[in-house]
Parts: sequence; C-alpha cells; structure tokens
Amino acid sequence: MNQTLLKSKNTTILTGITWKTYQGLAIDLAENPSRKLSYDQGTLEIMTPLPEHEINKGFLGRLVQTTTEVLGLEILSLGSTTLSREDLQKGIEPDECYYINNETLIRDKVNFDFTVDPPPNLAIEIDITSSSLNRLTIYESLGIKEIWRFDGQDLFIYALKEEGYQDQDCSQVLPILSKSVILTFLKKRGKIGENALIREFRQWLNLNK
Repeated sequence: MNQTLLKSKNTTILTGITWKTYQGLAIDLAENPSRKLSYDQGTLEIMTPLPEHEINKGFLGRLVQTTTEVLGLEILSLGSTTLSREDLQKGIEPDECYYINNETLIRDKVNFDFTVDPPPNLAIEIDITSSSLNRLTIYESLGIKEIWRFDGQDLFIYALKEEGYQDQDCSQVLPILSKSVILTFLKKRGKIGENALIREFRQWLNLNK
C-alpha cells in the first residue's frame, strides 16, 4: 500500500511505488517542468522547483555551455531528461545534464537506453531545500562521472571514483573550471545583468584557456 512519508512545501515522498507507476508518471509529467521525479527502489520523491532553484540551474548551465563554446568542445544537452534503469530500479531527473567527452557516441540519438548507451558526463543539481532522497547514490548507480551540486551558498564538485563520489577542487570534465571560479561568478549573479556576467566569464575563459 502506498504511503506518504513526507510532505513539505515543495516535496512529497511516497513509498511502495512500482516501476510501472513511476514510468507512467515520468511520461505524464515529461512536458511539465514544474515537477521533478526521483526514484530509488520503490521510493518516489516529487519536487516542485522554486524560482531560486530555476535561476541557479539556468545560470550554471550557461557557464557550461559558454565554456565548451570558448574551448571548442562539442556538447549535447539532455536538460532534465529522465535518466533511469529498470534493472537497477533507479531513476532521476537532473536539473541539467550534458554529454561532453563522449558526445560523438550519441550525437545522432533521440532515444536512449542507459543499460547500453553511456550516461551523460556531467549533471547539475540545485539543492536549495535539500532532497530527502540520497540523489548521489542514484547518480552513482547510473554512472554519471561528475556532479555539480549548489546549495545556494556553496558549490560541490563530485567526481566518480572507485570508492564513490569524491569532492574535488576542480572539474575533471572541464578542468579549466575550479570550484572557486564557478562560485565567484555565481555570487556575482544578481549584482549585474546575467548577459553582462556571461560576457565577463567569456573574457576570463579566453584569458585562461
């Protein structure tokens, strides 16, 4: 029997949810960005993102896109596409996710099977209100090599190692970017216009590439 474990202002947790029910909800809500689903072996989290969440995910995404453009790297964005595997009974919708190192492997794909296809190289997580599920364990099971997690104050860069995710000072997917550099530009957001800030970031990249 399904049971609500937790319900807060923007998060609901349900247990006893079958894979079929989860997949049905994921399809039903695919065109609705106001709901995010995370699933871990029968436990389902439904989150409604707040404006602060959306603003920060969009800006971090622009930093990734600008960096790859300036460095001449190809990129494919899957945005908040559901990443899931039935064999693991796990699924998650990142705030943003990208293929960078292995973009050529999936360039012409529109349908993905993550039991066969490589997972994205980088995922972005905005965790302003703190998720009730351990989302990192879901990402680890799916094999996402790097996670950027921003909690509204601090940024964490997690690289997947044999022993699990390890906090790093610099990105391994985009080594030009360190935690301190990303935080510097994050903290300037809101003080000047976003396009002006991206131009400043582009200038920094050109000076340091």
